This record gives sequence, structure tokens and C-alpha cells, in this order.
Amino acid sequence: MKERGILYGVGVGPGDPELMTYKAIKTIEDCEIIAVPNVNREKSVSYRIAAGIIHDIDKKICIDLGTPMTKDKEVLNLAYEKAASRIAGYLAEGKSIAYLTLGDPCVYSTYMYIERKVRSLGYETRIINGIPSFCAAASRMNESLADRNEQIHIIPSSYDIEQALEFPGTKVFMKAGKKLADVKAMLIKKGITDCYMIENCGMPDEKIYSGADKIPENAGYYSIIIIRH
Repeated sequence: MKERGILYGVGVGPGDPELMTYKAIKTIEDCEIIAVPNVNREKSVSYRIAAGIIHDIDKKICIDLGTPMTKDKEVLNLAYEKAASRIAGYLAEGKSIAYLTLGDPCVYSTYMYIERKVRSLGYETRIINGIPSFCAAASRMNESLADRNEQIHIIPSSYDIEQALEFPGTKVFMKAGKKLADVKAMLIKKGITDCYMIENCGMPDEKIYSGADKIPENAGYYSIIIIRH
């Protein structure tokens, strides 16, 4: 009986191909198949990053595993089950798959939902860590995320903004694009000035804004706000 393949969740970037780890590059090179969280590889940010450093990646079979942009859990769960089923078909044939995720697979990644379902079907999965986007953003600003005994709070954009701002230490708002106007207004209202935002960190169209008054009211999906307060 042919040995089953392995599903790898591979962190790439964020943004800059040179930030990919050697282990991530080698894993992608060794896998017969790649998977991307989009309708095709051309529209996948994680694929474009990996393609900047991995030779002949375009010759690999690519599974497009885009999921609908909805908060409906039933619709999403069905999409995850379909993705897991497609992946399992290749793993059963002995082919290993590298699922490309932006940043680190362990942080707000669609991959984890699919990975759990693949694992429940009896297949082996492994995670290849990447650099989290908020760490890359802090390094671009030459800033520390926390000193000594300070706390760090990683907050999804759907969380209550005013409540989150009461947390001690550093606050990181992930994927804040849709709520920028609300976040900006709250920061100005509370007189918080020690903050910055990075849009598309490490990418050619990267933009950096320092100070609450400089933060725009509209920006792309890959926007991170870091508040040191």
C-alpha cells in the first residue's frame, strides 16, 4: 500500500519573500502539490510571495481553496469540509501538500479550520511557522512590542474597540481595514497618540502611518494597527 501524503500549513512572508524560513522553502519545494486560500494562484498573496523565491513553483499542481467571504458558520463549515475532502483525495494517493498561508498558520488562519477536518479524516498534518505580520510590522518601525513585564494583546477587528483599548500594554488590531474609521475616532477621542498602522507590510505597495491623526479611514484588508499605551 502506498504511503499517505502529509498536509503542511506553511507560513510565508509576510510580504517579503526573504522573510520566509529555510524550512518553509524546503517544504514547498519537496511537496508535489501546493494549495492556496483563494480562487486561483494568481490572486493569492501568499502564492505571489512564495513565487518570489521558489524556483519553478508555477510548475506544481495548485489546489484553489478559496472560502466565501461570510460570517455564516454553516456556509463556512461546508466550504472547509469540501476543501478537506479535496485535500484528502491527494493525500490518499501519497502526494504531500503545502498549504500557503500569509504570516503564521497559527494566527487567525483559515488553514487551521481545514487542517482540523483533514486530521479528523485520519491524515497527518504539520505546521511550518512563519513570521507573524505584527512582528514584521514592529520590525519595520524598529519598535519593541513589549518590554519587561508588559502585556501584548492580539485583537481581531471584530472585537469591541473601546473595550480593547482598556487592556494594559500593547494592543495589536489585526486586519483592521474595515473598522479603521471607528478605531481612528476612538484613538483621537481617548487622546492616544503612541500608535502606528502598516498596510500591506513588506509588499511593494506598503504604507506606514504614524500617529492616530495620520491613520486613514479606509485601507486594505492587510492593515495592522499597533498601539503602545
